[in-house]
Amino acid sequence: MKIAVDAMGGDFAPDAIVEGVLMAAAELPEDVTIVLIGKQTVVQELIQKHTAHPVANIELVNADDVIEMSEHPTKALSQKPNSSIGVGFKLLKDGKVQAFCSAGNTGAMHVGALFSIKAIEGVLRPCIAGFVPQLTGGYAVMLDIGANADCKPEMLAQFGHIGSIYAQSTFNIAKPRVALMNIGSEEQKGSLVAQAAHQLLKDNNRINFVGNMEGGDFFSGLADVIITDGFTGNAMFKLGESFYNVATQRGMRDEFLDKTNYESVGGSPILGVNGNVIIAHGISSPLAIKNMINLAIRQVESDAYTKIAQALS
Repeated sequence: MKIAVDAMGGDFAPDAIVEGVLMAAAELPEDVTIVLIGKQTVVQELIQKHTAHPVANIELVNADDVIEMSEHPTKALSQKPNSSIGVGFKLLKDGKVQAFCSAGNTGAMHVGALFSIKAIEGVLRPCIAGFVPQLTGGYAVMLDIGANADCKPEMLAQFGHIGSIYAQSTFNIAKPRVALMNIGSEEQKGSLVAQAAHQLLKDNNRINFVGNMEGGDFFSGLADVIITDGFTGNAMFKLGESFYNVATQRGMRDEFLDKTNYESVGGSPILGVNGNVIIAHGISSPLAIKNMINLAIRQVESDAYTKIAQALS
């Protein structure tokens, strides 16, 4: 298995990326190799700075260009084919790596996935999934958390199906409980879009739909899959992540709140595309990068995207 990592993406790249890759490399299974993509001389110098010994399970692939955070995704990808993101997607499309991860330009990662490995046939809109810690243990999969700010009912209903398959294959949950984020638990509550999505989810006998859920149940363990549009999902997800920062600033330590720290999982997969793509926070630390790589390995092992494609075929 080969996991490609963009060495140049992120606010603290390439230093934090290389350090995180080295942390992951020290604990990798024997059959896993990390392919580090970026300016080879720079990356090589950083590796030598952090370790005096050759690292057998890291391969370097050169990419001369970098897509900056502020650049327009589509324009940057077309004008910089030899960027670290562009090269990463080419490797993924050609089957030379089994997953591609980056803390770089989120828009470029999303557009790059759609242009290279493309959306799974039948998927209305690929989405980004986040992992929400639950007080009952484990994590709930939340989608969408930012790719689609405006969603039609059919899209939300499909997110429920995609999220259910992902939870089954990645977390080994036999019948994941799917809930729709809403302003009330009653069936008739919410916007016209939410009401229509509720009915579509309710009528889908391929998922275990448990109805609406409110924001107060975000961490309660009520559902294994949380469905919402990308605007609401992004706002809620980032609010949840802020709990760790608030607790830290007030001198509080708590095992559950530690799980709301973005570093604990390290990344978010794009679901609904023909491959494994993981997006990380721009502010990613070495620990976050290490955990992002571990998430990518679990996703490759689960073969979730193939199972989603089979279910929608």
